Order: sequence, then structure tokens, then C-alpha cells
Amino acid sequence: MAAPKRAPVTAHDLQGFKYFRLLGPLLDHLHTAGTERDRAGNRQLFYDQYATLLLLYFFSPIVTSLRGLQQATTLAKVQQRCDIRPTALGTLSEAAQVFDAALLYDIIGELGRRIPAPVVATERAALQALTAVDGSLLPALPKMAWALWQDDQHRAAKMHVAFEVLRQIPVGVTVTAGQASERTQWRRLVQPGGFYVVDRGYTDYDLFQELHDLPCYFLARVQYNAAYEVQEERPVSGAAHAAGVRRDCLIRRLGTAHHVPLLPQPFRVVLVASGKTRADGTPDLLVLVTNHLELDAELVALAYRWRWAVELFFRWLKCVLGCRHLLSQSENGVRMQVYVAIIASLLISLWVGRPPTKRTYEMLCFYFSGWATAAEVITHLDRLHFRSPPAGKT
Repeated sequence: MAAPKRAPVTAHDLQGFKYFRLLGPLLDHLHTAGTERDRAGNRQLFYDQYATLLLLYFFSPIVTSLRGLQQATTLAKVQQRCDIRPTALGTLSEAAQVFDAALLYDIIGELGRRIPAPVVATERAALQALTAVDGSLLPALPKMAWALWQDDQHRAAKMHVAFEVLRQIPVGVTVTAGQASERTQWRRLVQPGGFYVVDRGYTDYDLFQELHDLPCYFLARVQYNAAYEVQEERPVSGAAHAAGVRRDCLIRRLGTAHHVPLLPQPFRVVLVASGKTRADGTPDLLVLVTNHLELDAELVALAYRWRWAVELFFRWLKCVLGCRHLLSQSENGVRMQVYVAIIASLLISLWVGRPPTKRTYEMLCFYFSGWATAAEVITHLDRLHFRSPPAGKT
């Protein structure tokens, strides 16, 4: 049975589009980017216009596809607000390859710097810049040959995000094929002086030493049966024990004596109860390795649990903003869509003064569609309260 035809997009559906003019100062300098090849001088779609159309996609639930964006360009209000002409579907497809996605990366950084850090209790000040790093797949079509994943019929792109936990914002992102090494992308995302928390998929003992030498702090979970040589046992305080810490020690070797030399300096291993039991009935312990030797053990446990914040961000980006549906088949086009999705998320944080939620996103969509007034949006925001970063699962 054929799927019912989708109702056409109308100007009324998009009447809140005028508020995207707030982006003008950030996008204006990109207007002529990618036009060097157009010797005839007849280009009608420019970089800043295409980026604004992608933002329209994320803020207008009525627009669900590239064809929907093409239809939006035929509407008089969109043409007026975006200073754009009716655009062919082929032109939009070409734009995803002509306009370099990397030029949007600086905008992500600029918006991120405008979001202030929250007030943190003194005892947690050491976690002020804690950044969780992880990756998430974006299903791709089998004909997207660059998006290597499982096999020819299972393709995927992958976004790798560095997510600052307390500010609840992404501070770094890369987009690769699904098979790309997460550890390689971690190397690209780290900055000197940072504090990064990762899960078991990032285990690389040589990389741990590289990060220490950078220098930056890291906290990584390794396999429960990982080998290490203890140099010194450290006492577990009552507060740490209450937080699930069962052991705290300095190590002089990470790995077996047959395969790895002694560390140039000590690392630290903290065992934390996960609250689960193994198949043999023994308690399941998380084995956490860090080079942050002075951090209280209970904060080590807390920092790992806060790693879950990046997973929640992926759910927000893919399931709420709709970044899971790819508008382009090219690698550059997918990267550009991910970057614009993150820009949209940062804009929400700036507009409402707090991390975005599904209810807030819905209210903004209602506002941009003309179904909610500014007063109703303000009333909604007044009911919101800041929340601590989610502890999540372990």
C-alpha cells in the first residue's frame, strides 16, 4: 500500500523563521565560501543560506526531508527572511559537497564560549571542566560507500563528541565512517589541560601515557581482568566507600610484565562497585584508571558516572532534533548536518539560558511555527530549574 502523500509546507508553518536572523553575524563571513569554482558568477545559493536552511530543518518539524527544504525555498516568507531564491533539489544536493563543513567548526566553538559555566560546590570544583568523550552511529544507505561499517549492506557514519559535563555542551566533534577508530578520534579531540572521561572502548595503554605527557587528565574504564602492578595501597575514606569505592591504589605497571615496561610515573587504579553481580555471584567492580592522583576517590567514582551525560546528548541530538535522518549521502554533507545540529543545540542553550530539554525544544518549535506566543515561552522557561548532571547508568 502506497504511503499517503505528505501535506505541502506552507508559509504559515514557517512564520517564526525570522528569528534565525540572530545568526547573521556568525554566518555572514561564509557567504562567498565555496564560490571559487563558479567562474560564470551565476550562483544563487550561498553557504550562509544553505546553513540557515539546515537550521530551518531542525527547528521546523513540518520539514522532514531535503525535498521539504526545497519546497520551503519556494515560499515568499522564507525567500524574504533568508534572502534566498527558489532552489532546485539538485542545487541543494550539490551544496552538501561544494560547501566545506569545516568552516562551521569555529562557530561551534564561538557559541560554546558564550555559555557560562555553572556554579559548582567547592568540593566538586576539580570536576569543573570534566569532558566525556564517546561516539554514536548514524545509519547510512548501502550505496554510501565511504560510510564503512559492518558490510556492504550495513553502512553508518559515526560522530565522535567531546561533551563538557557540567556546562552540558559539546566542545568538540568529528564525523567519520562507522569503522573509524574511537581512540584515534579521542587523540584529535583532547586539549592540553583538559580532564577527559571515557568508557572501555577507548582502552589504549600507550594513549594513556600520551595524554599524561600532553599534559591532560584522563579517567578511563578498563576490562575487569586488566593486569596491573600495585606500587602503593591508599586508604578508602568513609565518603569514598559510601560512593561505591572498594579499592584505591597507585600502580607502577599497567599490563603484564611480559608485555609492557614500568610506567615512567605512577598511575592510579580505583575499583568502584557497579551495583551488579557477575554470573559467578561475585560483585561487579568497575576498574577505573586515571593519572589524576590527587582527586578524591569519591569524585573519581562520580566523574565516571557523569560520563553518561554524553549518551543523553546523543539521544537528544538523534531522537529529538532528528539528526538521525541524513539529508546528504556525501561525507562532507553528513559532517555539515551534524555540525549544524550541534549549532542548533547550542543556540537553544543560549536562547533559554540552560541546557535544552525535549519540552523546551517543543515549545520553541511551537513559537517558531507561530503556535505559541513569546509570553507563553517565557512562562515555560520560568518553570524550569537547573538540574545536576545525570548520574545515569554504570
